[in-house]
Amino acid sequence: MPHDGRARAGLSEPRVSEAHAAGTGSSPPVPDTAASDRALTFAGAALAAVYVPGAGEEALRLVEAAGCATSECGLPVCLPLSGRSPAAHAFRMHRPLWLNPAALASYSEGGPTPPRPEASLGALPLGTEGRRLGCLVVVGASADGFDAEQRRFLERYANAVADMLQVGAGRSTPSSLLSPALRSLRVGSFALVPDTGLIEADETLLKLVGITPVDFDGKADTLLAHALPEDMPALMSVLDPSTQTFGRRELEFRVRRPTGEMRWLSLSCRVVVSTGDGPKQVLGMVTATSVLRRSADDVSRIQWLTAVLDDAATVPDVGRVVVTALREPLGADRVALAELQDDRLLVTVLDPPQPAAWPETWRSEWRSEWPNAPVGALPTLQMALRDGRLDLWPAGSALEPGLAGIGTGGLAVLPLPAKGRIAGVCLVGWDQPHEFVPEERSLLTATAALVGQALKRARAHDAEQELATMLQRSLLPRRLPELPGGTAVARYLPARRGLQVGGDWYDVIALSEDRVALVIGDVQGHSAGAATIMGQMRTAVRAYAVEGHPPDVVVSHANRLLVGMETDLFATCCYAELDMDEGNILFVRAGHLSPLIRHPDGSTEEVQVEGGLPLGVSLEAEFPMTAVALAPGTVLALVTDGLVEAHDLPLDEGMRRTRTALAAADPADPELMADALLGDIGRREDDVALLLMRYDGMKTRPIRVGWVVWRLPDAVMHARRFTARTLRRWNVEEVGDAVLLVVSELVTNALIHTQGPVRLDLMLRGDRVRVSVSDSSPRAPAKPVIVDWEATGGRGLLLVEAMSDSFGSVPVAGGKQVWSEIVVPRREPAPADSGPRTEQGVLR
Repeated sequence: MPHDGRARAGLSEPRVSEAHAAGTGSSPPVPDTAASDRALTFAGAALAAVYVPGAGEEALRLVEAAGCATSECGLPVCLPLSGRSPAAHAFRMHRPLWLNPAALASYSEGGPTPPRPEASLGALPLGTEGRRLGCLVVVGASADGFDAEQRRFLERYANAVADMLQVGAGRSTPSSLLSPALRSLRVGSFALVPDTGLIEADETLLKLVGITPVDFDGKADTLLAHALPEDMPALMSVLDPSTQTFGRRELEFRVRRPTGEMRWLSLSCRVVVSTGDGPKQVLGMVTATSVLRRSADDVSRIQWLTAVLDDAATVPDVGRVVVTALREPLGADRVALAELQDDRLLVTVLDPPQPAAWPETWRSEWRSEWPNAPVGALPTLQMALRDGRLDLWPAGSALEPGLAGIGTGGLAVLPLPAKGRIAGVCLVGWDQPHEFVPEERSLLTATAALVGQALKRARAHDAEQELATMLQRSLLPRRLPELPGGTAVARYLPARRGLQVGGDWYDVIALSEDRVALVIGDVQGHSAGAATIMGQMRTAVRAYAVEGHPPDVVVSHANRLLVGMETDLFATCCYAELDMDEGNILFVRAGHLSPLIRHPDGSTEEVQVEGGLPLGVSLEAEFPMTAVALAPGTVLALVTDGLVEAHDLPLDEGMRRTRTALAAADPADPELMADALLGDIGRREDDVALLLMRYDGMKTRPIRVGWVVWRLPDAVMHARRFTARTLRRWNVEEVGDAVLLVVSELVTNALIHTQGPVRLDLMLRGDRVRVSVSDSSPRAPAKPVIVDWEATGGRGLLLVEAMSDSFGSVPVAGGKQVWSEIVVPRREPAPADSGPRTEQGVLR
């Protein structure tokens, strides 16, 4: 945006240099502070402040203030709860307090300083679910106070601030409340210079219209291009100062978003004059129509309902819209929405939600956690659903017990049609006698048709997302194994657009009692096809890993498998194999992000792992290994790009933020550490996978020795001698007989039934001796099915199993390993000498 336009608009804070604007062709949105001040101005407030209870709840303390008059006046920093101030009064009574200048003068404290005789004030208590969280104080910009429209907006604003406080309950008060609360209301603001056609718009306004900040060039024509042609004359009048008065003006218009959806917006603006003769600037506020009061006109109400139902994606969303559209405009006391599934009604929304507001039958049977109600149990609803017509029951009508008490003053039964079928039913009830006028009948009929279509669409959406969730959960590990010497945790978050299923995966594979493999990967795209490939790749990597292959071979086999599947998708992967005893880790990276490490001193680094091509690209791709040593207390983090990269977040910056969060998190609790790394990543463009492992080291270090068995006639004898010497050196000779028998049988079987090298390994860990015999045959040893006097083989395995506390066989690279563990009996300590002993009267 050129400097001359901004200077003429009288804007206090420059947003971008001329050179930068010319270089990028875009105009960044205004700061949150300026947007908040503009919104407060249109709500009639010159100043807004948030008070929260202090220590011991004896006083209210000021935590944040905003508004265009913050430099001219202020509010007290601390207000006693028992004092004579509007804020303390509203907090104690828990209801809004609106004061004109005369009423404000009667309060001895809590007003603006310095005192302003024309000032009005509003105090709105902040609370949710019966909790009192604080008070929002707004100082009026004029002596007329706040009109009904401004009060409604400020009450919604207070509810949004209370929600922000509720989210931070149990922690320190957030440093910023007013601007985030305004953003949650989807209220945008702008400053227009009519002479130049340039406009400053905040980020919320751009989102409402459907423009990204990068694509906005600071011109009013860019915003107008999204409006419907029928609404252009009204909007163009805003750009023409000659047709406007210097007062406030309001209008509603529609925009067509890039997705094709239509959205109703409300615009409120006023002309600000400078010291010259003509208007210089138009200040305005734009909001979704659901935030402001809707017109009483039935056509406008149906237009609003169409627009908001178009945004309702889930069944609960549709329910909330129905309540908003019917209960307040019709003055109803109860609204219930139920879906029709086969011959049963599934209650979706009850408003009000308090059980005491509904008949006993509903309280005992029909809440969301209650059993579904059969349609046959309610003849009135059954008849209405069969006919598909609106039924109106005036006060005093005789209804079956299941409906009695819902609308003693009148009951409306609305079947919800959708594509030739009935999707559900809506009940609207009044306590006082209600007369159904023709306009209400038309409104209810039109509402039923719109809600039925929206309900059917939302049910299909919910079913699709439920299917996607089930698919994703079935393809990812249900739980991670418990690891000796370490703790692993994982997180997965689906993308929040499209089908919520993706190609990110993770796995933790316990290869042995002291070796573990960690893998994270990402299949291109987030669709059912990507999830299917992801499940196949995770299964393949796990299968190759448990076969005993080294990391480079595991990834190479997975690559060849994906290439052979002839799919258009590729995958990235990072595979790590960790020796829990030594702390040595081998990394293999196939087009994936580098792993991150947090050292015990809190420093972090991005491990420089030599990478290969993504899986599925080339059959001959090579995947080199990188070795890294870990010290106890080190945390390893494997992430996918959904966490560290987005359209507005460069990869380098995302990795830097993740490293910062990793350094700041407390490694004492890996679960909380994972949550801290995820943070609040907003509306995700891609799914996210995160795998953390804290390496603690093994509490008991094993002792190992090995022996290559020669294929000689006396090979078993040499193996037994080697074993006996080792047991004497380890001082565990008490298990010598059992261990020697196991060694004899396993070595004999390997020499007789296999070809190639045979190796004997012995290990002592704590009170267990482990015997492992490896050979080059992949076939697992088989015990005999029948053992009788004529059987000639297989008895050795039965002996080994009988002598062992645990026994098994695992595949290893190039063959198998048969192992046996034998527990060393605990030695009883020798009794301590309590004094001299005597035997037959002789002193010993």
